[in-house]
Amino acid sequence: MTASPRVHSFLSLRGDPMKYQPRHDAAVTLAEDIELVRLDGVAKSYGTGDLEVDALRGIDLTVAAGQFVVVLGPSGSGKTTLMNLIGGIEPPTSGSVVVAGHDLTSADDKALTEYRRTQLGFVFQFFNLVPTLTALENVALVAELVGASEALAREALTEVGLGERADHFPSALSGGEQQRVAIARALVKDPPVLLADEPTGSLDLDTGRQVLAALHRARDGGRTVLLVTHNSAIAAMADRVLRLGSGSLVGDEVVAHPVPPEEVHW
Repeated sequence: MTASPRVHSFLSLRGDPMKYQPRHDAAVTLAEDIELVRLDGVAKSYGTGDLEVDALRGIDLTVAAGQFVVVLGPSGSGKTTLMNLIGGIEPPTSGSVVVAGHDLTSADDKALTEYRRTQLGFVFQFFNLVPTLTALENVALVAELVGASEALAREALTEVGLGERADHFPSALSGGEQQRVAIARALVKDPPVLLADEPTGSLDLDTGRQVLAALHRARDGGRTVLLVTHNSAIAAMADRVLRLGSGSLVGDEVVAHPVPPEEVHW
């Protein structure tokens, strides 16, 4: 891949990145009958003694490939902790987490780093774009880390409807466009799992719908999307809705007739 001088300059500030192969070498077959995510008896606690807090309690969960799953719950219910465990960001206190054939419970730091780089795409409420790089360069930065081509970076931007905005810097993009750049950055790795934590939390309705549409198209490409939100209206477009309360899984519902993103209201 021939990256721009700005991308090379940004990478050089962080040293020579470890090169991992894209997920295509991981032999993960995306089909809706494939169990992609599995949690068995998962608990997560913080603190010790009288100060110990149970963030998750005995979660048993499986998610099939190709599902669009919305995780609902109030603040403090354990939503973000659940995403962190599936994302390999932190380990469970007890139980096991297996994603795309990777046992995260027993994985060492190197294996977890490779897992996050090649198997997952992350989308957060705040876009975390590099302000001195264009939209294309922000996506190409991640492409460079996984050995993908700049052509794939352009393709990812086109997939989220921003092909014509590739040369714009973040300051020249709206909030919704910046979030879609962040989605393209997550998709350029072609991960089997996309984790989105409150991706519409700072956006208005129309802009939020554009972001939801981009995530929905990502699912249509065969990926599993797990979207964490406190906004219950988004559940209408899901294939499945998980509800958390006080660290426990208190609801698990299959949506019979999901609505398209443009019909979501809040």
